[in-house]
Amino acid sequence: MWITAVLNRYRAWRSYRRTVSELDALDRRELDDLGIGRWQIRSLARRTP
Repeated sequence: MWITAVLNRYRAWRSYRRTVSELDALDRRELDDLGIGRWQIRSLARRTP
């Protein structure tokens, strides 16, 4: 049971890190096209399932 909780937390962290990395790799113009400010990246990544 606790292993499942640990695995779920790990998967959520990996998803967060992947999202942050991908959005950080975009330049300002690409982020503007998506309607995202650089300051919003971590907040948006936290909401990623």
